[in-house]
Amino acid sequence: MPNLKSSFTEIRDKLRELAAGDYRELLQAFKRSVRIALALNQRRIIALCGRSDLKLAGLAAELIIRYLKIIRQLEQRERTVKVLYFYHDEFSEAIARMKLVRKVLKHFAKPSNRVAVELEVAVYEKSAKYLGTTVQVLVLDLLNDLRPNDIGRLLGIVEGGGIILLLTPPHDVWPEHMTLFKQSLVVPNHPKPRHVFIRWFMRHLYGHDGILVYDVESNKLLKGDTYAEETVKNLRSRRELELPQVRLFPDELYRLALTQDQVTVIEAIEKNMVEKFKEFKHQVVVIIADRGRGKSSAVGIGVVGLVRELLKFKNRVRVAVTANEPSSIQSMMLLATKALEVLKKEFRVIKREGFVIEIKGDRFSIEYWPPLDILKLDVDVVVVDEAAGIPVPLLHKIWRKFKRTIFSTTIHGYEGAGRGFSVRFLKRIREDRKTKLAIVEMSEPIRYSADDPIEKFQFDVLLLNAEPAELTAEDIESIKKGEYSYVAYEPEELFKAENEALLRQLFGIYVLAHYRNEPDDLGMIADAPHHAVRAMVLKNGKVVAAAQLAEEGGLTSEYIDELLKGGKISGNIIPDRLLKHLRRRIFGEGVGWRVVRIAVHIDAQGMGIGSEFIKSILSEAKSRGYDWVGAGFGVTYELLNFWLKNGFKVLHLSPERNPVSGEYTALVIHPLTEAWRKVVEDSLEDFIVKFVESLPAVYRDFETDAAYLILSSLEKPLEISKVIDLRDTQLERLSLYISAVFTLEVVFDSAILAVKKLVYEGKLSRVGQRSGQILIAKVLQGRPWENIREEFGIGKAAAATAVRESLAKALEVLLEKSGA
Repeated sequence: MPNLKSSFTEIRDKLRELAAGDYRELLQAFKRSVRIALALNQRRIIALCGRSDLKLAGLAAELIIRYLKIIRQLEQRERTVKVLYFYHDEFSEAIARMKLVRKVLKHFAKPSNRVAVELEVAVYEKSAKYLGTTVQVLVLDLLNDLRPNDIGRLLGIVEGGGIILLLTPPHDVWPEHMTLFKQSLVVPNHPKPRHVFIRWFMRHLYGHDGILVYDVESNKLLKGDTYAEETVKNLRSRRELELPQVRLFPDELYRLALTQDQVTVIEAIEKNMVEKFKEFKHQVVVIIADRGRGKSSAVGIGVVGLVRELLKFKNRVRVAVTANEPSSIQSMMLLATKALEVLKKEFRVIKREGFVIEIKGDRFSIEYWPPLDILKLDVDVVVVDEAAGIPVPLLHKIWRKFKRTIFSTTIHGYEGAGRGFSVRFLKRIREDRKTKLAIVEMSEPIRYSADDPIEKFQFDVLLLNAEPAELTAEDIESIKKGEYSYVAYEPEELFKAENEALLRQLFGIYVLAHYRNEPDDLGMIADAPHHAVRAMVLKNGKVVAAAQLAEEGGLTSEYIDELLKGGKISGNIIPDRLLKHLRRRIFGEGVGWRVVRIAVHIDAQGMGIGSEFIKSILSEAKSRGYDWVGAGFGVTYELLNFWLKNGFKVLHLSPERNPVSGEYTALVIHPLTEAWRKVVEDSLEDFIVKFVESLPAVYRDFETDAAYLILSSLEKPLEISKVIDLRDTQLERLSLYISAVFTLEVVFDSAILAVKKLVYEGKLSRVGQRSGQILIAKVLQGRPWENIREEFGIGKAAAATAVRESLAKALEVLLEKSGA
């Protein structure tokens, strides 16, 4: 640990020790590299490795000071260089390194006549807060941790001409370091992580342009910048912005744009959102871009222009903005405030936990709301930022409810979801004749040049631009014939250079199929010791389906006791939930695979691959001696149907919807042994009874099609069905209701008993899906008549008739038993 009381003379002496090796060569390479980066509007990474905290921190500070001097020499204007330093404050040595850098900068980097330095220090836990900000120098202390999400979030905030300093352990021992991220991946039965991701990271560090690597222990420049001076001759200057010839929004708004792409976004909002097109029920603008293209900022500018125009014929304008979390919309809110300022509009900003959640002015407001709450609002415009983080069904509900909606999404980048998101999301909107749709694709970065080598490094090392293989007509034919194989991959092999194309295919399928992917997911595949990768592969090597599996269970009695009392342990999601809710110790004792995610190539879906894949996973799990295979997922009709038809049983539902996805979470289990078949059968009765009895309150808004799938999947009567009987008087009153003598309200007690008995006897499927859903909605959930009319698209009289006819079917099925 560096001595913070060290004099600057001691620090200088330490740095002079470096002069014996390649120190001067490093400084020359650094100066040359920075000058080229500034000329090309690119960024550079300088990775410093070693054990000496004093040398690492001192050299980092030295390079920042030299960077300031280069800026001062090249620029003839006053400017402030922002330096952002990230560290882990739970380690005393990390605190000491940070304080040393701060101390040196404070002493040496005093404001000159032109260049001042503004240093901000932050902990990694707050890294999400800085998405959308811009700095010139970023220092990442990686000696205690390397979390993929941090790299994904933070590299993009450095502007062209800026530098990124990485402080790391010696590279010969770094891959084996027990980082905080690795510690978070281990579980009781697998206490040692794999050491794959850091080795992968280092390989890309040494293999990409624009990166210097220096060892402060050996005083060796391990890697220089391969960009040559003559590269500057290829400098492409940013073209002058062209504003639309005819425009409603003021020029001042358009001039806030930094790229022509941003101008195009602002124009799209003006042309498609202001006028109320009578022939269209919905007006939608979709913005698609890689990260760092300024889409959120452009939307912020465009929304202010839209508010200005709408106020000309509306008394008040409300704009609702939604995203996974408030941090995701800060770029949009920042540019919205700048746009209001240039228009000289008065407003006030409302913040919560440091994040802007509302901009309020005279007769207008721009408000943040969580995704699920948006549907409850009555607003003029809805903006969905980072739409890839929200499930497509919820996005479609937002589109259907509102007149004007703007969706922006990242294709490749930290929040990216690949082009598959656009395919899934836009298909239905494109087909709707009552929707006016405008799509804008952005390509030009706002902070740095399009050929920036650090963006390429970031995209490659985190697989941010991973896409599955393109399938040909021959491939589709092979899939239809079932010509594919079940393959197991070891992460140690998968992350080697020769298999990178294969890894890109695998991860690309995950990205296409799932609404939210993060770099940490890649790190988990690499280093989580209990995780496994399986795939379905064509003969030509193309991956058509991929699965990530986690081994869970096999817990000790002590751990089981702890969980039964409400405690927590890492991993073991299925044992944890089932132990707590179903109270059977066997759920902790048994061992199985949880399917973390399973995905089929977007062009090969609906061909049976998913079900064949599940069969292969079940077969391997059984051969390993596992007791079960399970999964957890957000409930949709399609997903639930997939798992149920493949023999899985629902044993748990979350009591609340996920605040982001708007979905309830289900846990499903497929038993592999006789003992587990018995325990699943017994537990299924507990779950079904709990679910049915909770429908009027906890699950009153649960989707009826999904509820029908669960309740109609019973294969034999439950024990509880034997104690539920309708008395003769109740049967008589039900008959009078069916004859239209009584109303439903008069016989509701009888109706509830009848439908419950129908369910518990495993006979719900015999009334058919539509009648089954109607009985669930009106009788078991107790929804109001208006809700029944809306959900099933029928009028008042038709709704009453539908319920009566459905109960008639139920009574007929129940009376078959007794022959009455």
